[in-house]
Amino acid sequence: MSRIRPGRPYPLGATWDGQGTNFALFSESAEQVELCLFDSLEAPVERERITLREHTDLVWHGYVEGVGPGQLYGYRVYGPYKPAKGLRFNPNKLLVDPYAKAIANHTRWDDAMFAYMIGHPDQDLSFDERDSAPFAPRAVVIDPRFDWGEDRRPDTPLYDSLIYEVHVKGFTKCHPEVPAELRGTYAGMAHPAVIGYLKHLGVTAVELLPVHQKVHDRHLLDKGLSNYWGYNTLGYFAPEIDYSRDGTHGGQVQEFKEMVKAYHAAGLEVILDVVYNHTAEGNHLGPCLSMKGIDNLAYYMTVPDDRRFYMDFTGTGNSLNMDHPRTLQLIMDSLRYWVTEMHVDGFRFDLAATLARQLFEVNQLASFFTIIHQDPIISQVKLIAEPWDVGPGGYMVGNFPVLWAEWNGKYRDTVRRFWKGNESQVAELAYRLSGSSDLYQSSGRKPYASINFITAHDGFTLRDLVSYNQKHNEANGEHNQDGANDNESWNCGVEGPTDDPDIQALRLKQMRNLMATLVLSQGAPMILSGDEFGRSKQGNNNTYCQDNELSWIDWSLDEQARQLLEFTRALIRLRHEHRVLHRRSFFQGRDIHGHEVRDIIWYRPDGGEMDSEDEWSNGLVRAIGMFLDGQHLNEWAEDGELLRDDSFLLLLNAYWEPLPFVLPGEADDAPWEVLIDTAHDGELANQQAPGETYDLRDRSLVLLRRALQEG
Repeated sequence: MSRIRPGRPYPLGATWDGQGTNFALFSESAEQVELCLFDSLEAPVERERITLREHTDLVWHGYVEGVGPGQLYGYRVYGPYKPAKGLRFNPNKLLVDPYAKAIANHTRWDDAMFAYMIGHPDQDLSFDERDSAPFAPRAVVIDPRFDWGEDRRPDTPLYDSLIYEVHVKGFTKCHPEVPAELRGTYAGMAHPAVIGYLKHLGVTAVELLPVHQKVHDRHLLDKGLSNYWGYNTLGYFAPEIDYSRDGTHGGQVQEFKEMVKAYHAAGLEVILDVVYNHTAEGNHLGPCLSMKGIDNLAYYMTVPDDRRFYMDFTGTGNSLNMDHPRTLQLIMDSLRYWVTEMHVDGFRFDLAATLARQLFEVNQLASFFTIIHQDPIISQVKLIAEPWDVGPGGYMVGNFPVLWAEWNGKYRDTVRRFWKGNESQVAELAYRLSGSSDLYQSSGRKPYASINFITAHDGFTLRDLVSYNQKHNEANGEHNQDGANDNESWNCGVEGPTDDPDIQALRLKQMRNLMATLVLSQGAPMILSGDEFGRSKQGNNNTYCQDNELSWIDWSLDEQARQLLEFTRALIRLRHEHRVLHRRSFFQGRDIHGHEVRDIIWYRPDGGEMDSEDEWSNGLVRAIGMFLDGQHLNEWAEDGELLRDDSFLLLLNAYWEPLPFVLPGEADDAPWEVLIDTAHDGELANQQAPGETYDLRDRSLVLLRRALQEG
């Protein structure tokens, strides 16, 4: 028998001090809590149950001498089983500590994993007495020690950032330069070949799809699939064990830290995609894995007049109860842990509108945001919202508070529509190209509050966007009914791969158009990994369950892929070199002395300015020019000098025929230098004088530069 002392109620979770481990578990409504210690993953039952008799501030706690890193543990929590009242205690179910720093194994699905009897006519109102321990995940006591050395966050400003969305496993699983034993792991992501590629590409941060410990849905495993993306969280403190090559219990923590340390040494940031809006326990018919059996009413939002059922703003079965202080504490403690102990640089919040819901309405002054803004640690890292959920009033683009950036869904939709050739897009396109001031300026935010993107993990890749008119998700086993059919028609000619050189050329040009628009827009761009060389997922726009070659990046690049990669690298270099392409502030129309200047001007193909409402609202207009004045940036360098830059002219033609474009300027102005023309693979016309006509090809983008004039 282990020797147990009263211990402390805080910190929550399992805390090793070199001599033993303090265990602390919050439960407001429990009547008794037992700590269960296991000798191995193979052991079907615990070697010892220890009743936690101390109960302080709604926390059950005890200190167990001699227990240290590698110890497997779980909890059994006693209390009333009254689902109609939202109470779901069942001590026959082994529960994962919500504060577990590591989890040693995945759920082995069995009917015993449910608190009720599967198939019973009363469904979840019935009570299941089978022991879930042989099948349940087990938490691990960890050794938190790690030599961080001189590690420092790069702290790259968002206006200088270029974010790269990536899946830990999929990025390296087929990488030829990564040793086979490292592929698909944190160690693989930290390999010099991977970091070197990212540095050469020019990105400043990787945004990792969820790395919190997840659950593979039972219905997916039954179909031979799995939860590949990971938006099915079980442990908010535990790094996903699937991505660890370390075979020791808790070794994934050290491996993750090594990865972050390597990225920081290279000047790259690590941003985590986090899923605090729901958990893997699902609705009233879901399994009993952790919080549902620890304190269901505290952790989850239930229907006010029928506590048996769950509020579901995410489409996944449940929503966390952000009204409860202990749920807020859980999330804040998790965020703080990943910053202070794991050294990550920021977070992208999945379905963040759900986190703002109080009294079932989206409220930007919700407790969650107030607490984050007051936190001296979390408020200093990057905070990025996916500003929508599936509930009523859940589309919140532009409505998050200061300090937050947002995935700008309006940017994505507008740029896609424009390059497809839709009518009536130029007015909104102008807002999106210039930083979306209509969404962010009035609230005091800057252009970099807009995380601009055209593709992401959820949807088509860049190549598939221009190659398929419809989704092709048959491999998911849902008769192609899953995933949004958001592509309409790109006039692809044929669906998917083709040997037709004309269609291939058009697709390549459209990929260049989209990539160039993204990188050259004001705001902070996010690129989906693999889009820089045109990867395909064969038209599947919902590969959440495809842990196979369909999702893994294929690094065998053909000549067209290499061309697109070099094009993307050149674009990113250009962006980094010129502040006017990523301003810190919106265009103001005046210089630092208050004098009126033309820091941004919009042009028609005939060389005249877009200066009337009729021109902007003309639905037939599909071409526009944007002039950016680099001489009047109104921004200061770190050394206190006033920044000045070259000026640029961006021409965009989504029309299916060429449109000669008269280049603006006075006769004595410096000539325009042609830097990019997406319609040409070879040499470009070097210079053209103001007033000359540029041959702007159909469905093409051109970038021209005028050198900074001294004096």
